[in-house]
Amino acid sequence: MQAILALEDGRIFRGKGYGAASACIGEVVFNTSITGYQEIFTDPSYAGQIVVLTNPQIGNYGTNPEDEEASRPYIEGLIVREFSKVTSNWRSDDDADDYLKRNNIPVLAEIDTRALVRHLRDHGVMRGVISTSETDVEKLVAKAKSIRKMDGTDLASVVTTRKLYTWDKGPVTIGKPVELEKPKHNVVAYDYGIKHNILRMLVGECCNVTVVPAQTSAEDVLAMKPDGVFLSNGPGDPEPVTYAQKNIQNLMGRVPVFGICLGHQLIGLALGGKTYKLKFGHHGGNHPVKQLNTGKVEITAHNHNFAVDPDSLKQSEVELTHIDLNDNTLEGLRHRSLPLFSVQYHPEASPGPHDSHYLFGDFVKMMDEWKGK
Repeated sequence: MQAILALEDGRIFRGKGYGAASACIGEVVFNTSITGYQEIFTDPSYAGQIVVLTNPQIGNYGTNPEDEEASRPYIEGLIVREFSKVTSNWRSDDDADDYLKRNNIPVLAEIDTRALVRHLRDHGVMRGVISTSETDVEKLVAKAKSIRKMDGTDLASVVTTRKLYTWDKGPVTIGKPVELEKPKHNVVAYDYGIKHNILRMLVGECCNVTVVPAQTSAEDVLAMKPDGVFLSNGPGDPEPVTYAQKNIQNLMGRVPVFGICLGHQLIGLALGGKTYKLKFGHHGGNHPVKQLNTGKVEITAHNHNFAVDPDSLKQSEVELTHIDLNDNTLEGLRHRSLPLFSVQYHPEASPGPHDSHYLFGDFVKMMDEWKGK
């Protein structure tokens, strides 16, 4: 099966098609993670995006239910250098080709992914189309140009859960169960595109977790009498998600709040700051982030296209806590007087290193201190 990628600027890549024999549209971004492709497939933060993986061989360890971060894949399409025909892993119960085919995700393989990534780095992320049927490149480029831009698009309301639910599964281990202590905190987690491993990490920190839809009001959340509120990751532009910004403003000072990724951006906006779109975003498990108070460097997992402008925040109210050493973007903040903090990256790191797991402990400590007042 042949497949074509057409970008909005007219650049064309031709290769072989795998997965679903269909077409897809989306913003084309690249991810530099070495492992964890199934977690990437199922990260709701990738809604509306076609993902290029820079690791040259994908699919060689298959797929399994434990590695899913959501109930289904959220990527619109996948682009790789080589899509492995061999699945070799004792945990695998399906091969990646069949998995993506069953979920209607087209794959473009056997192209020069290095050239594509360099193009995106030089010119910025852009809209694109993958097709296994249409061969008229002019039609494909025209279609790419017609795709709605990510800027100004609220996707949190698209991917969020439709109803409240509770989560009680702890961290996943291989070979032995994790013994969990009795829960001591009740946490309400806003689902803007939340990942399963975030929920596992919260349960692992002895929290009862209730997940609520993105548009749930602050008053409804406070009526649940939570010890803390978690604001999740998610796709799209934070600026049009005005309902979340209003809810955060109504929660501030009334309950401890911890936000990550989109949740971090929404906190920045709720504090009166501004956000902007990065040229090609941060996507990968190898980003160095510096803790400004200690000088320690964490290797962190990222998946975001927007960032908070640190100059737009009131330094008298907000402490800047983390910075990205690749491009100096703001990666973390903490309110100077209220129980509220956030980071731009993904501390649950699925996939990714575990350097940032301590942040869940910091959230628990904040809840302990709040309850002790």
